[in-house]
Amino acid sequence: MLTTRFVDGAPNWIDVATPDLEGTRSFYGGLFGWQFESAGPQAGGYGFFRSDGRTVAGGMPVTAEQGPPSWTVYFQTADAAATAQAAERAHGRVLVRPMDVMGEGHMAVLADRAGVPFGLWQPGRIKGLERAGEPGSLCWVELYTPDVAAAAAFYHQVLGLETSGVSFPGGTYTCLNPAGAGEDAMFGGVVPLADDPVAAEAGPSWLAYFEVADTDATVDRAVELGGTVARAATDVPGVGRIARLTDPYGARFAVIRSAPQQQA
Repeated sequence: MLTTRFVDGAPNWIDVATPDLEGTRSFYGGLFGWQFESAGPQAGGYGFFRSDGRTVAGGMPVTAEQGPPSWTVYFQTADAAATAQAAERAHGRVLVRPMDVMGEGHMAVLADRAGVPFGLWQPGRIKGLERAGEPGSLCWVELYTPDVAAAAAFYHQVLGLETSGVSFPGGTYTCLNPAGAGEDAMFGGVVPLADDPVAAEAGPSWLAYFEVADTDATVDRAVELGGTVARAATDVPGVGRIARLTDPYGARFAVIRSAPQQQA
């Protein structure tokens, strides 16, 4: 699972783009207890979601012309410009060119070979999320893609990510970890799009998982707040109880109460 001991290649930021920032603030505030703080008048409406005073995500308003409501996962890089160039060499695309963000760091938005958007964050004054792997914060990410091998090759070439297979009843799950960090640093997985009808309907994408204390209660609360259930709460042995949700504006995400880790 994710921690805030970020290394190059690991997710270090996440934000939600929404047509209704005020409504989105209300939804996630009611769901996770987050508070929203504006980044200032020069930030174009961008701001930070905080939990117990620590940053757990960002949020920004978008128009229909700018793109659909969605969560974007950002990966740490020491050089956003070089990583963007690597993505182009690997047959990806640069959607938003690397730029300085008010001295806080450098960001870019790329697309992989399958067209899946993802972000880069080159830390400056803002190193990354201040809370991860705890209730109400990002704990895991999954890539749904039509070609697992091609995706693994792309993210290895661009971010240095390594993959490993974990067996489970019915198949093998492809896990991701930063280069050289070992399987203890796994932060996500890659899932064949054809194996998941819910994901297939939405199309190739990254999906963010947030840790919660009670999956079923969170699902009920999301519905009360105007969200919808994309996949009902389900137990995954050895992993936890998972559900997939959509916020009132169409941004997709998942929640999980993780199973207790077994001691070696």
